[in-house]
Amino acid sequence: MRRISAAPSATPRAAARGFAYLWTLLLVAFMGVGLVVASGLFATAARRDKERELIFIGHEFRAAIERYQKATGNGAINGQNQYPLRLEDLLKDPRFANPRRHLRRLYADPMSGKAEWGLVLQQGRIVGVHSLSDKVPLKQDNFDEDDAAALRRKTRYADWLFTYPADLFTPQKDGLKITQGGQPAADPPRQN
Repeated sequence: MRRISAAPSATPRAAARGFAYLWTLLLVAFMGVGLVVASGLFATAARRDKERELIFIGHEFRAAIERYQKATGNGAINGQNQYPLRLEDLLKDPRFANPRRHLRRLYADPMSGKAEWGLVLQQGRIVGVHSLSDKVPLKQDNFDEDDAAALRRKTRYADWLFTYPADLFTPQKDGLKITQGGQPAADPPRQN
């Protein structure tokens, strides 16, 4: 009697199942790598959107400070217009009897998600704002002419200053003080 073995016919099926399993594992691995790459691209695109939003909001604050400074109200001293004492003064100018708004609302910092801003002060008055984020900006160049000097090649978003006038971008100018979250920043140590 001859014995018929099932082993030779089962081997191609088992090999085919193993090969399909291997291809499935490779497909899952490639999909995982693709998802990691896509999530990195998405995160970069989202951060670039936040940078654009930060620049837009900075321009809004700059324009509001300019409107406030140029408006003549009861607070003008010797015919000179003043800068605001608080950011809330941009929402409702206290120098006028009728409400005068230079800014519709206090925007949240897109980098932190909080409505906290660092203030750039000159003689105790707000001449600009900046983000409180210590993250490194993706955008390093190709800014508008007004922003180029204040934003180009900065190491963190907190160094992006939005001041009025736009050329008030260096802390070394007379009486210019930068604050963090509305609190004055620590003065640099004096050298003898």
